[in-house]
Amino acid sequence: MEAFLKKELGTSTLKASGYSRVGCISEGQSYDTDSGRVFVKINHKCQARLMFDGEAASLDAILETETVKVPKPVKVIDLETGGAMFVMDHLDMRSLDKYSAQLGDQLADLHLHNQRQRERRDKEEQTVGKGSGQSDVPAIEKYGFHIPTCCGYLPQVNEWQSDWVAFFTQQRLQHQLGLVEQTCGDREVQELWSQLQPKIPKMFEGAQMYPALLHGDLWSGNVAECSDGPLIFDPCSFYGHAEFELTIAEMFGGFDSSFFSAYYSKLPKEPGFEQRNQLYQLFNYLNHWNHFGSSYRESSLCTMKDLLK
Repeated sequence: MEAFLKKELGTSTLKASGYSRVGCISEGQSYDTDSGRVFVKINHKCQARLMFDGEAASLDAILETETVKVPKPVKVIDLETGGAMFVMDHLDMRSLDKYSAQLGDQLADLHLHNQRQRERRDKEEQTVGKGSGQSDVPAIEKYGFHIPTCCGYLPQVNEWQSDWVAFFTQQRLQHQLGLVEQTCGDREVQELWSQLQPKIPKMFEGAQMYPALLHGDLWSGNVAECSDGPLIFDPCSFYGHAEFELTIAEMFGGFDSSFFSAYYSKLPKEPGFEQRNQLYQLFNYLNHWNHFGSSYRESSLCTMKDLLK
């Protein structure tokens, strides 16, 4: 495989650096090449190309915002034996510690970036000589993403929608529940969903929502720091409601209070936050149920029952 990788990267040097990583989905290895050190993720499953293409597009989108550090994608390569490799710049990283508050601040900037682009565009379009629609400032008006991304190994439905409540209900919760139905045929969860679904729009009344670029899976295993600041990696990005992002960070820990304080100082919690946060928890429990089995069934059902109270 190393000879194949050497050819694909067009390098005469390819030497394993000693840094390796084995996750629950992919494995990885760093290599020294003619043009510097790279990190290579490898996955032998048939959907690996879809997963890595989505990750590469996510990293590109975050890089364009110039808000928070991420690895720079190099190339996605199909394996001759099936599966794919994803090559990106190597970053020397360690556990998030002294840059926790800075990460909270930068994540808020990531979430505010598209809104700021929209404000800049609107301002430019009001300038003398600029007709409507003539601004060069790019801004996203809908929720979704231009290609599928995978949260874990499951592809997400990212088709564009103008309404966040419809997007989240149909393309996140309903999609996850459909997967549960395929594997478990759980009658109780379907009955609870039929009661919960009509109540969801009311949970968003009064909330100010706009499409924000999200990392998509911001748990503690996907954040770190370098010598010069924090970084995030393994994204499954899409444009969504900013409140969605921090739910998994709160659920599974690994972030200190300075991270949340810095974030919420820029993006304060809005009325109704706690109930919406619980709704976003439901997505994460369902996603874990579909990845790791029925040990997450009870958490999913309890959350649905709480939301129906």
